[in-house]
Amino acid sequence: MPGSVGIIANPASGKDIRRLVAHGSVFDNQEKVNIIRRVLIALDSLGVEQVFVMPDYADMGLRAAEDINLALRVDLLDFDTQGRQEDSTAAARLLAEMDVGCIITLGGDGTNRVVAKACRDIPLVPISTGTNNVFPCMVEGTIAGLAAGVVASGLVDAGKVCRRAPILEILREGDPIDIALVDAVITDDLYAGARAVWDVGRIKEIFLARSTPSAVGFSSVGGILCPLPRDSRLGVHIEIGPGENTIRSQIAPGKICRLPIAKYRTFEALEEVPIESRQGMIALDGEREIALTPKDRFAVRLNPQGPLVVDIEKALEAASEGRCFHEDESRCVAP
Repeated sequence: MPGSVGIIANPASGKDIRRLVAHGSVFDNQEKVNIIRRVLIALDSLGVEQVFVMPDYADMGLRAAEDINLALRVDLLDFDTQGRQEDSTAAARLLAEMDVGCIITLGGDGTNRVVAKACRDIPLVPISTGTNNVFPCMVEGTIAGLAAGVVASGLVDAGKVCRRAPILEILREGDPIDIALVDAVITDDLYAGARAVWDVGRIKEIFLARSTPSAVGFSSVGGILCPLPRDSRLGVHIEIGPGENTIRSQIAPGKICRLPIAKYRTFEALEEVPIESRQGMIALDGEREIALTPKDRFAVRLNPQGPLVVDIEKALEAASEGRCFHEDESRCVAP
């Protein structure tokens, strides 16, 4: 449904073990309701007529629409939820099949990872409400809603205000089996446990799609060693262990750790970089997901053609230039 918007809000984001071992911000579900409410008000002001929200155990989407006067319609997506991250993937798949104009997510890197697996070419507006937030941005809900609204309604040219985010593809015997938006971290753990990676003593290798010293998370490790611009089309591979370098890096909010660096290098887009470790776990965007087995050959590949992401500032600048917020004239697509 062109002109409609989907909202995927993860009720579990921002509540993992890193809240206990570090000092991350807490976004409770009532605050997420408040953010969604501000998003809805912004969408409504732009004439968006239909919003579809992912059902969840906290009923955040429907609660957000209560007691406010909206012309737009808010409906739940029709599928059976399981209370797991697969719900976000299922919601993204449905929204892509419905061809909505934009998807707004509330979550962290992990939430956006599972959305990116199924959203196809629907533009994303990711609002940060998770623990480690390199992919989503800290943006006020009203602003995020306005950016999503001008894109979904066709008031701006999506091709000019969206960019492709690179992804890391995890390969087993040469075949892609999963993705990461920011980092794939190899640990010597033999099971997932609490899933979130926080003990640097267990880390063996780090693969990065982003290498940013100002980020919180493992991308800061690459950023300290070899900072790269967002559009570099390069990945970074780091091996942890005795070597010439030891760095300090902010791997979680309020958690700065020493990491010995054995070696590191950049790698080109579509280059297959073998995972050297033969046993352990692969953590994708901060959560252990895949068990390494000695009999299988694993590798990582940077794919520059990841999900479409709305550049919020560009979208609103284009909308302003196109006089989309002026009531004294008909709206048109911004040049």
